[in-house]
Amino acid sequence: MQKEIERAIEALREGKLVVYPTDTLYGLGADIFNEDAVKKIYEVKKRPLSLPLPIALANVDEIGEYAFVNEIALKIAEKFMPGKITIILRKRDIIPDIISKDKIAIRVPANEIARKIAKETPITATSANIHGSKSPATLDEAKKQLGDRVAIYIDGGKLPGKPSTIVDVSEGIIKIIREGAIPKEEIYGRI
Repeated sequence: MQKEIERAIEALREGKLVVYPTDTLYGLGADIFNEDAVKKIYEVKKRPLSLPLPIALANVDEIGEYAFVNEIALKIAEKFMPGKITIILRKRDIIPDIISKDKIAIRVPANEIARKIAKETPITATSANIHGSKSPATLDEAKKQLGDRVAIYIDGGKLPGKPSTIVDVSEGIIKIIREGAIPKEEIYGRI
C-alpha cells in the first residue's frame, strides 16, 4: 500500500488526478495549489465552476493555516475529527480562488491512506463521481464514472457509502448544511 500512496503523491505533484478512499466514500484528489489540476477536477466531474471544492488535510492542527478558526470549530474538530465531518470556515488567502471564494469546507478523514496523501499537500476532497451521479462506495463505481481521466485509483475496499456531515461554523454557530454519517443530534448533543 505504501508504494501506491507514493505513486499517488507523485501523480499529484505532476498535476494528475487521484481517486482515494476516505472513511465515507471515494474521493477525487488534486493538489489544491495546482490550478490546472483543479480545473481538471471540474472538467472530469462535469461540476459547475461556481461550486466550491472541499479540501482534505492530514491533521486537525493544520486547519488554522487554511481557515479562520473559532471556538465552535475547535470544539467540533476536537470531538469529531479525524472523522466523518466536514466543517466550513472563512478561508485564508492561501486557498486559491478556484477552490473557493470566501469560505472553505475542510475534512480530516479518519482514513490513513487519505491522510498520508494529504500530509504531502492539501488535496481536493470531492466525491469521485460525475456531478449529480451516485457517490462511489467502491472503486469499481468510481472507475465506471471517471474512467481513464484519473491517473491513479487506490483501492480501500468497500466503504460505508454515506457522505460526511457538513457543518457551517464560519459565523461561530452550528449550521448543518448536509446531514450525513454523523446525525445532527449527535453534533448538537456533544457541543
